[in-house]
Amino acid sequence: MAQTKHRIFNDYRDLFWSLIPLVLIAVVLAGAASQCTVATNGPTQGQIPFFDASAALRSDAKSMPFPIRQPALPEGWVSNSGSRENISIAGGGPVSTVGYITPQGTYMRYSQSNATEEALSRHVLGSRYPTGTKDIAGQKWVVYTEPTEESAWIADLGAVRILITGAGNEAAFTTLAQAVTAAQPLAK
Repeated sequence: MAQTKHRIFNDYRDLFWSLIPLVLIAVVLAGAASQCTVATNGPTQGQIPFFDASAALRSDAKSMPFPIRQPALPEGWVSNSGSRENISIAGGGPVSTVGYITPQGTYMRYSQSNATEEALSRHVLGSRYPTGTKDIAGQKWVVYTEPTEESAWIADLGAVRILITGAGNEAAFTTLAQAVTAAQPLAK
C-alpha cells in the first residue's frame, strides 16, 4: 500500500509542485501551436485594417436623408472602420460613422446624423452632459467631457449634426473638426 498523506497535511507547496507540470504542458502546447511569442522590446504596431471611407460615404450620401460630408484629412490619417445605424429613440435618425487612426496612433471617429443633438449624444455618449463649447473656424462645437471617458464634440451644421469622439488630443479633435466643417456635402 502506498504511503499517502492525509488531506489535512497538504499545503501550498503540494499545490505548487502539482501545478508545475500543468504549466509546462500549457507552454509547450502554446509554443507548438505558435500562439505565443516573446518580445523583449515590447509590443509592436499591428496592421491597421483597411476601410474604404470614400466608397462608404458616397453610398451613405445616396441613401441617407441628410447631407454627408467627407473631410479632407492631412497625410497620416488612416480610415480603419465605419458603420451605419439607426437611432430608435425620439428625435433620432440614421447615423453614418467613420473611424480613423491618427499619425500619433490614436483612434478618432466622427458620426453624422439628422438626429437631434440630444438624441445623438444619448445614443453615442450615454449619460454625459455638455461641459462647454469650442469655436473652431467659426463653427460652435459643444464639448462633452467626463474624467473617465473620451471627450466628444458635437456641432449643428443645419440639416446634420456631427459628433467627434476618440482618444486623440485636442489637436486631433481640432484637425477633424476643421476638416469636417470645411467639407462640402457629397452629391446625392
